[in-house]
Amino acid sequence: MPGFDEVADVVIVGFGAAGTCAAYESAALGAKTIVLERTGGAGGAAALAEGILYLGGGTSTQVAAGVEDSPEDFLAYLKAAVGPGAPMDKVEAYAAGALEHHTWLLERGLSFTPKIDLETQMAPRGDDGLVWSGGEDAYPFNEIAKPAPRGHLCATKNATGWLLMQTISAEAIRVGADVRYDSKVERLIVDAGRVVGVVARSFGEQRFIEARRGVVISAGGFIWNDDMLARYAPPLLRGTWKVGTEGDDGSGIEMAQSVGAAVRNMHAGEVSLPIIPPVQLTEGILVNGHGQRFINEDTYMGRVGIAALYEQDATCFLVVDEAAYSPNWMGVEASWVCESVTELEEEMGLAPGSLESTINLYNRHAVKGEDPLFHKRAERVRPLEGALGAFDLRPGSAPYAPFTLGGLETSVNGAVMGVYGEHIPGLFAAGRSTAGVCATGYASGLSIGDSTMFGRFAGRAAAQS
Repeated sequence: MPGFDEVADVVIVGFGAAGTCAAYESAALGAKTIVLERTGGAGGAAALAEGILYLGGGTSTQVAAGVEDSPEDFLAYLKAAVGPGAPMDKVEAYAAGALEHHTWLLERGLSFTPKIDLETQMAPRGDDGLVWSGGEDAYPFNEIAKPAPRGHLCATKNATGWLLMQTISAEAIRVGADVRYDSKVERLIVDAGRVVGVVARSFGEQRFIEARRGVVISAGGFIWNDDMLARYAPPLLRGTWKVGTEGDDGSGIEMAQSVGAAVRNMHAGEVSLPIIPPVQLTEGILVNGHGQRFINEDTYMGRVGIAALYEQDATCFLVVDEAAYSPNWMGVEASWVCESVTELEEEMGLAPGSLESTINLYNRHAVKGEDPLFHKRAERVRPLEGALGAFDLRPGSAPYAPFTLGGLETSVNGAVMGVYGEHIPGLFAAGRSTAGVCATGYASGLSIGDSTMFGRFAGRAAAQS
């Protein structure tokens, strides 16, 4: 390289959920902070998302809504929900920092209406600020920790990601972050084993930017890179509704790998199968290609999607009777409607007697309000009677909405780890470029919550290094 074109203390790659928070913390500490964002605006995937932040332990929003929660219950739920292989140091740090992070968001100008929407696990149609976004009130989590709604949404109607990102990005700029749009980082610059800067390109011009204290990679995941999906997480290639932007191409991860960074949980992904609202559809039963149930229908739809894709070969059907039937929130209607189970089995292509035996077993216990096999809540359990309908929930007929959860191995403060377990000097990361608190489990809002909280940690650590 010919020399540096300009100098910063901290260079941040990406201005999404993690990058905006990293930029805020870095600039607020007085570090000269340059943000390089490849697109023409702030926000990344989070700006297009529903904007749920998964926070608990007794936030002021929960208290104002009359919700009882504790840090102990929040941590117990997280440990169960995030799945095997999650980094427990990050899980514990996330639970411990949730209340402070909620306060930090309020101090940045965000607000959450203390009302609970009971019909959805996603962003409500109104301005309700809390939702049950992780199956907290369903088995097995309702037996592990006291249930509480923890999905927080900014005070605006429908999807709230745009407001969240608009607010935080403006705050980062206000405290001094120098944001360069249409600027793509192509490589890291290393000197004597330390990351000291980046090579970026803006409007065709290549620039060499020094980072005297550190570089923070917050460039998103890799759901839009089919080659990386084929290498690390092949089942996610079957997803029909990729959650992210075209910037989620894994370039930040590969950039760090090129200087010796380790990765973790690259196989892991969240796969939402959004069958509700309306919540009455959970009174039906979910069956696989053998006509057998495989999960409790009232659980979090992300658990349904993961179970269907990874364990049932993406072959899944929702069977309901007339009392439970309604088109779902996306307008998806029943694919088959029949007067008898025998006729429905035939039209669905199931083995004769398979669905009939499943419904008979389900109804035998449902008359008593019980579900001994999968422990669906009693208020959602009743016999299926009369004419039946079935939703085809296979890819192509229903939206499987995946995004990646694996990424760079980092410490709690965002330091990127090398393949031998050492910190790579001068290199930090946060957000979907990293392996966050989730492994093979998820709750809606953990991605943005993880990105914003650990983005703050990474920005702070880089500025102080």
